[in-house]
Amino acid sequence: MNFNLKLILPSVILAVFALSGLHAEEKSNAPVSKREVQAKLEYCKTCHGVQAQGFRGAYPMPRLAGQQPEYIENQLKAFIERRRSNPVMFNVAHVLSPAMLAALTHEFQTLDPKPLGGAPKDLAAKGKKIYEEGVAGTDIPPCASCHGPQAKGDGQFPRLAGQLHDYVTRKLTNWEKERGQDRAHPDTSAIMQPIAHDLKPDQIAAVAAYISTLD
Repeated sequence: MNFNLKLILPSVILAVFALSGLHAEEKSNAPVSKREVQAKLEYCKTCHGVQAQGFRGAYPMPRLAGQQPEYIENQLKAFIERRRSNPVMFNVAHVLSPAMLAALTHEFQTLDPKPLGGAPKDLAAKGKKIYEEGVAGTDIPPCASCHGPQAKGDGQFPRLAGQLHDYVTRKLTNWEKERGQDRAHPDTSAIMQPIAHDLKPDQIAAVAAYISTLD
């Protein structure tokens, strides 16, 4: 019996892709075990610290402990959709199923280690004033108006309390290069864009120093 491979091969390829897509969908909707969640949590901690309190290596890695679940979920989606630039986190985020994502964000929110500290203490008073009052004569509002009086965050607005000061400084300084990269589909990062743009380097350093001291 003779087979025309040119005719059969496309159908075989389509069938393989259909089965692969079905398997991926089943996997994405499947519940995850405590063991799987713990394994993934330990994987995350290799960069974010043993208690997800952040880590200083070649670059400062952000604290995830105590973070708002909705904020983490939004940021992981931003990595996947290339609205936030980070090739490492794209690779991490795009393989997470909805069930794993929900479990991880819950686990991170329950962690409460002490802040790593290390910020210049003499900047904290100035940072506290900016955080609570904003900057007079500018369009920079109090940070507390979105992030809360204790910087615990709320929903889509992230917790800042205890965040590494050098991480916050890098993010605010490079905001336009990392966030809101899909101009056709703006996200919540657009709220911070003009504020990050207008903050002066010494103001950024002061705010970063202050929030890093908060539990």
